Amino acid sequence: MASGMASSVVSVSESWERVESWLAAWAPVTHAALAPPAARSDVAAAAEEAIGMEFPDPLRESLLRHDGTGYRVLPPPFWMLLDTARMVETWRSRTRINERSASFSPDEAEEVDAEADFGPWWHRRWIPFAADGGGDCLVIDQRPSTWRGRVGKADHEQGCFFPRHAMWASLPALLHWTATALETGDVVDGYEPFVTAEGELDWDIP
Repeated sequence: MASGMASSVVSVSESWERVESWLAAWAPVTHAALAPPAARSDVAAAAEEAIGMEFPDPLRESLLRHDGTGYRVLPPPFWMLLDTARMVETWRSRTRINERSASFSPDEAEEVDAEADFGPWWHRRWIPFAADGGGDCLVIDQRPSTWRGRVGKADHEQGCFFPRHAMWASLPALLHWTATALETGDVVDGYEPFVTAEGELDWDIP
């Protein structure tokens, strides 16, 4: 899974247009939960002041489209996109817990192979952008490597795992594959979209 795989997918804005259109037609509850755009000043403050690193362009583009999805699932199977404030809160909480851990070693964290499928429990150069409500989150890996920008699943107990499916190659890839699954009804990385009786998007294992 090289970072270049993401170059073949459409832009974040195009994927959002496809997602919005599908949700409006088939999952109105989830569509209604899409937040308005984040303020540019809030994104800059989150990136530069709170987290201390510049957000990648796709993440900024997504936040300026929708500042999260509230408590509604969008990417499979159960991920809710965070708003800017919750991203900062999650990053600070994870960083604080990690640095208070008896086993925490900055040197060891830096020595972990940034291209491995498994990472440490947490790293300061991960940007959380989605959560499952149970303590786990999706992160964009900003460590220097050929796979910089890939998406990892940061478990609150077992550490971070970087899946090999192409949809996790980047945030644009994740949104592209999500939009495609919604439009086609196809299974993506083992999950199939469906709409609940209440009009909410959900995902199932077929």
